[in-house]
Amino acid sequence: MSAPLEPRDERPEGSAGPAAAPSASLADGEWHRLHPATPLLRGGIAFVAVVGFLLANLRERIVELVLGSPDGPTDPLDAAYQNGQLGWAGLIVAAALVAGVVLFFFSWRVHTFRVGDDVVEVRSGILFRTHRRAPLDRIQGVAIARPLFARLFGAAKLDVSVAGQDAKVQLAYLRSADADRLRVDVLALASGARAAESRRGAGPTETASSGGPGATALPPSPSSVEAAPLAPEPSVAPRGVLETRMREFMAPELDPSTAPPESVVRIPPGRLAGSLLLSGRTLVGLALVAVIVWLVTTDRLGFAVFVVLPMLLASVGYVYNRFTRSLRYSIAGTPDGVRIGYGLLSTSNDTLPPGRIHAIEVHQPLLWRLAGWWAIRIDRAGAAGEGSAQASTTMLPVGTAGDATRVLSLLLPGLAAEETRRILDAGLDDPRAGGFVTAPPRARWVRPLAWRTTGFAETTDAVVLRTGFLWRRLVVVPLARVQSVRIEQGPWRRMLGLVGLDVQTVAGPVHAQLPAAERAVGEAAFARWSAAAVAAAAADRTHRWRAHPSTGSASGPGRDGDGGASPSGAGERMEP
Repeated sequence: MSAPLEPRDERPEGSAGPAAAPSASLADGEWHRLHPATPLLRGGIAFVAVVGFLLANLRERIVELVLGSPDGPTDPLDAAYQNGQLGWAGLIVAAALVAGVVLFFFSWRVHTFRVGDDVVEVRSGILFRTHRRAPLDRIQGVAIARPLFARLFGAAKLDVSVAGQDAKVQLAYLRSADADRLRVDVLALASGARAAESRRGAGPTETASSGGPGATALPPSPSSVEAAPLAPEPSVAPRGVLETRMREFMAPELDPSTAPPESVVRIPPGRLAGSLLLSGRTLVGLALVAVIVWLVTTDRLGFAVFVVLPMLLASVGYVYNRFTRSLRYSIAGTPDGVRIGYGLLSTSNDTLPPGRIHAIEVHQPLLWRLAGWWAIRIDRAGAAGEGSAQASTTMLPVGTAGDATRVLSLLLPGLAAEETRRILDAGLDDPRAGGFVTAPPRARWVRPLAWRTTGFAETTDAVVLRTGFLWRRLVVVPLARVQSVRIEQGPWRRMLGLVGLDVQTVAGPVHAQLPAAERAVGEAAFARWSAAAVAAAAADRTHRWRAHPSTGSASGPGRDGDGGASPSGAGERMEP
């Protein structure tokens, strides 16, 4: 039986003396190392596979180069045995293995991280050193990913997303329980809970730390319950490795104790499969199958195999990945923001603190209309340049109108008011039902099909835009996250007495644009939204969401340091 997983004891390099007791938290301001299996998980297996491929395909050249027997056996072992060089061959293989192990060891040893009071830092590299810093006041989200192979080692990858292009700090890999605890600590530091605790008269205390004076202790966090499923209980005997791995595999991505059950939205597998079958990618795949059949029957097998078949395999792979990734999907509200979990074999969950959502889009493809399904995606700072931008911006892959309304209330708690919910329900159903200012009839010359459903509404802390006829879209932009408001009028719109409005936020999949509105109505809305955005940004306190107890809105902060430029107070007019 092995001992339960505990945080590593790390001392500064060069320190002497006996090791102190392990720190209760990795967020103690000291430098720590990653999981010992990190080199293997990050590239060791790929390295072995590449070496094996080269040996299998170049073994004749290797035999000729090393053993000097081009006319002998092509098998390296047979050639070494016949030439009496088996010992030298074994020595070369052993030296290569030792060199690989030494290289991986030093790469692991120099890859360290530190979590201080206001920054997360990572140092890595042997020949070329890198040092990445993530200021806590710019954090946009904290995600934990557990790939299938890493789960076998009890490891997890923690990503700290900050505002900026390619500014994510990644800790790959940590022990799974350590990753859960570190996320709690990072969110507690970023939320301003320590400053709030100090103001209440509970000054910072010192705790023992290896290799130096103790760091200030974190205040109790309401979200500390999130790490409970993986943390060892004092009253339970130490579990074996196999039992620990089984508990980690079976544990839900979202702990039900972190949020009320009614705040969680889950997707049945049947609905998920149906949404993928009715997606455009599936239709493209069916069309490619028809093309392959036609090419085969017309004796054009080469074109079908080398051109059309790879396209079909790519479509099938995309649908399969979407299905497996969205299984066990769930979303819930926690004390430190919205938590989204998904994945079957390789799992992931992401925590979005309050004030990190710039825009929300609820959209409905044409084929989903009969089933009444909707999907939700968002704009968030720092996600535009990520390889997994689509996954990190998708909040609801598919759901009913009720699910969409519930997720909107989680993302922006200010939308939970009864009057606001009526506006959202009207936007999802028919904006002419009430609460929306729709485009005039002459807008049909600009939007022939969608002029009746084009309009906008206003709430106390957000702007709601509705567009689309075949592909319905409802966009919600928190006023505190508006970077600028633009009004434009080209020759055609000027002749019709119309204007277009554009509410600009960070780069992302959501585009908050209103293509047509009455000129007088649009100009009045332009002035109101510009002034309201400045006022909302000045009053926003969500960049330190637990430092101000009154902060309850998830609308974005109005600080540049949180990834969105604060409104300057001036909108932008564009006329030819």
